[in-house]
Amino acid sequence: VVLGAGVVGTTAAQIAVGMGADVTVIARSGDTLRRIDAQFDGRVRTVFSTAEAVEHWCRRADLLVGAVLVPGAAAPKLVSAQTIKAMKRGAVLVDVAIDQGGCAETSKPTTHDNPIYIVDGVVHYCVANMPGAVARSSTIALTSVTLPYGLAIANQGLKTAAHTSDALKRGINTFDGKCVHPGVAKSCGLPYAEYAA
Repeated sequence: VVLGAGVVGTTAAQIAVGMGADVTVIARSGDTLRRIDAQFDGRVRTVFSTAEAVEHWCRRADLLVGAVLVPGAAAPKLVSAQTIKAMKRGAVLVDVAIDQGGCAETSKPTTHDNPIYIVDGVVHYCVANMPGAVARSSTIALTSVTLPYGLAIANQGLKTAAHTSDALKRGINTFDGKCVHPGVAKSCGLPYAEYAA
């Protein structure tokens, strides 16, 4: 079971399908679920995210991948401690959302040196900065995506670069001493100010 269908959730589903797993992807967007259904040609079960659906499918899961992301904000706690308690003994939770607080009430950050712990018979893998396990590869991948934004800022200045790139503009968290990202403002308890440059 994969919670979330962004890059991480879609990749997790792809790997699981490639290994022959029976995969269920749970997401909150109908468009996203249709994209997943088309991308996997019906080989993945798609389920609209409700509290009842999350609980039902988590109870059946051998592996639960928490891949939810709310840009700039803490991850929503979609998996309750009661749901974890009702899961199969020996099931595994991989909470990729742990860098944003985790999507299960029982999630707490672990390290590469001590990566797992068990709650109610469910193995939790909640390593913060999971890409750090392959530091060189992940750095190359991250740099290839972020370098164009850095170059645009260096060559044009932040205001001009943000004006010409909606993606860059959406990534600005603070500007002129103010928090200009609503998710960051909410999760940090700061006043939000509209970005205006």
